[in-house]
Amino acid sequence: MRIAYPVETVRAAERELMAKVPEGALMQRAAAGLAVVCAEVLGKVYGSRVVLLVGSGDNGGDALYAGARLARRGAGVSAVLLSPERVHAGGLAAFRAAGGRVAAGEGVYGVLRSADLVVDGIVGIGGKGGLREPAAELVSAVRGAGTPVVAVDLPSGVDADSGVVDGDAVRADVTVTFGAYKPGLLIDPGREYAGVVRLVDIGLEPDLSGRGGGEVEALQYADVASLLPMPTGESDKYRRGVVGIVAGSARYPGAAVLAVAGALRGGAGAVRYVGHAADAVIARFPETLVSAGPPSKAGRVQAWVVGPGLGDDSERLADVVAADVPVLIDADGLRLADAAAVRGRRAPTLLTPHAGEAAALLGVAREEVEHGRLAAARELAGRYGATVLLKGSTTLIAGPEGDAPVRVNPTGTPWLATAGSGDVLSGLAGALLAAGLDARDAGAVGAYLHGLAGRHAANGAPVGAHDVAEAIPAAWRDVRGE
Repeated sequence: MRIAYPVETVRAAERELMAKVPEGALMQRAAAGLAVVCAEVLGKVYGSRVVLLVGSGDNGGDALYAGARLARRGAGVSAVLLSPERVHAGGLAAFRAAGGRVAAGEGVYGVLRSADLVVDGIVGIGGKGGLREPAAELVSAVRGAGTPVVAVDLPSGVDADSGVVDGDAVRADVTVTFGAYKPGLLIDPGREYAGVVRLVDIGLEPDLSGRGGGEVEALQYADVASLLPMPTGESDKYRRGVVGIVAGSARYPGAAVLAVAGALRGGAGAVRYVGHAADAVIARFPETLVSAGPPSKAGRVQAWVVGPGLGDDSERLADVVAADVPVLIDADGLRLADAAAVRGRRAPTLLTPHAGEAAALLGVAREEVEHGRLAAARELAGRYGATVLLKGSTTLIAGPEGDAPVRVNPTGTPWLATAGSGDVLSGLAGALLAAGLDARDAGAVGAYLHGLAGRHAANGAPVGAHDVAEAIPAAWRDVRGE
């Protein structure tokens, strides 16, 4: 599992570790790891041309020490000092001793135009707001030249704790982060600016682990595999989980079909369908158990999914919300749900809004949610007393407790931005709820499998929601290594 820690936690751990090791040891460890990654990006160090953009903080020192290592291996390394009077003195001395050169004046743009690699050491993890001049102008020149960029710890201009980008920022091809992941590297828009993230171990883990959990965590294959519900020889459809689906309408029958598809492909022992699209559901999935309703009279279920394509059927929604089993609410269900009724539920609730739906629930503009996804997910979870799966380029899963790390989903593809994709996810996550996973795990595992299925189905080309549902078994096998 990837665990991301807030800036203050990382700094406190660094202070504790620095008190135990020789002066400068942490910076040397960081610089060594940075130099290795830069060499990998270059492919051939000897004769290559590297430019360091050096700010006044420790990031600038890391860049200078790494530049010294590259210079000793035969690279031509130039440093652009954005704050010459506040540059890291030890790093600059080592850089010059290794043959590095300081570029100034008009010569700066000349070395940038000829660079094979640019190292962003402008601002560290404590930076706030977008880049200021002259850094913004230099970064714009680098972007225009298309030169590969390696960021030191975090792309300058990205907020380390939230991923928020206020103004101009560095777009890195690779980010080399030290000691621990930072939330802004895993959450968009910051994640998009970070490129490929490489973690360099500088010995912080013992001091971090004693400070509780991180702010954000991302599941990996082994984590998801350990959570997947697997049938045994004693399993029957009820032990595997029966999920109820209340979805679809005369106008949107496909939403019901796709939600049922997600539930069946997600391992449900059986699916009970209640709604106005029964004919379409049975035509596609004859194994579905169809009921005229109301949901409370449909038969035994271990979880409900309500909302996709529901229209204005508030009566069936209210019946589901009153159930004493886990409930997933999506799409029209989010628009119609009574907030007090959701908060008053004793069984787990999982809300799955996209940014626009989350904005409506919070009473803010969509741009505010997209700008601060982490804060929005936490606020919505707390306000509704529910687990929230905030869909988008970075899908976040936040629990109502407030003290547990927010989970960020690392899988997916832009091709998943297609009609009906969210309906498939609702059915899939609902099946996992019915199988006994708690809301946080069901949301995280469902998003992971859904994103992976999207990759399998698309394979670099356009894809439909039904293709994503059909690819869920392949994603399941992939996670399990089968």
